[in-house]
Amino acid sequence: MANKIRLGIPKGSLQDATIALFKRAGWNIYADGRSYFPSIDDKEIECMLIRAQEMARYVDHGFLDAGLTGIDWVVESGLNLTSITSLTYAKQSRRKVRWVLAVPEGSGFEKAEDLEGKIVATELVEVTKRYFADKGVNVKVEFSWGATEVKPPMLADAIVEVTETGSSLKANRLTIIDTVMESETHLIANSGAANDPWKRQKIESVALMLRAAIDAQGQVGLMLNVQRQHLQHILEVLPALNSPTISELSNPSWVAVNTILEETSVREVIPRLKAAGATGIVEYSLNKVVI
Repeated sequence: MANKIRLGIPKGSLQDATIALFKRAGWNIYADGRSYFPSIDDKEIECMLIRAQEMARYVDHGFLDAGLTGIDWVVESGLNLTSITSLTYAKQSRRKVRWVLAVPEGSGFEKAEDLEGKIVATELVEVTKRYFADKGVNVKVEFSWGATEVKPPMLADAIVEVTETGSSLKANRLTIIDTVMESETHLIANSGAANDPWKRQKIESVALMLRAAIDAQGQVGLMLNVQRQHLQHILEVLPALNSPTISELSNPSWVAVNTILEETSVREVIPRLKAAGATGIVEYSLNKVVI
């Protein structure tokens, strides 16, 4: 269809976080919980909810032009797809997730080599097989349909499972003994869409705005006025994203300074700015930061 892209939104654990990210980027997606085709306030985009595990396959087959999914599932699929951009966000946090090798507490297993001849349960079967093959360790890798944490020690000797914080593994008395791979969300596209000038431009525009919304998280803008004679002291205090913007004021002995910094640093920076001679200090929130 001309002048329209078909975009896959990950259904499941990433769904709410993805819809919230699109909202911060400027698009409203409306999913009513029953339809797999949520509406979006952009006539050039058609959305479909697809499980992250299947996204790469449907993008590769051309049913979707692009989609958001974890790079882990792209690697697992073995398909050759174009990554437009990485987007570091997950269900609970703004950091990468890890696929980890975990064993029951007190099992005596301390490293991958200790699992020779054992059973490992996981959803990430192909990646797990390659991990053990690279180490020369013979294991039986079994596909897990879910609730993987409860399988050791009765149904499996170890698991390879995804985690953000490790709390679920600890709750099930499992110990992490290695990281198999790290993963984050990627906006992927097939070769047809990547090579179509209009679709490529549209997908890259979406990527730019999603990236900008992510980069704005945890950062704030700061404006202040300072006498020119104190400017150098102010610049030494500011941990700027880039060089601060310095603007002339009507009074030539004063300047305005505008910058971006981590929100967590504001409580320490503002008192120091005040002590260095800053006045009229204003902190403001950011929706997007385009770098």
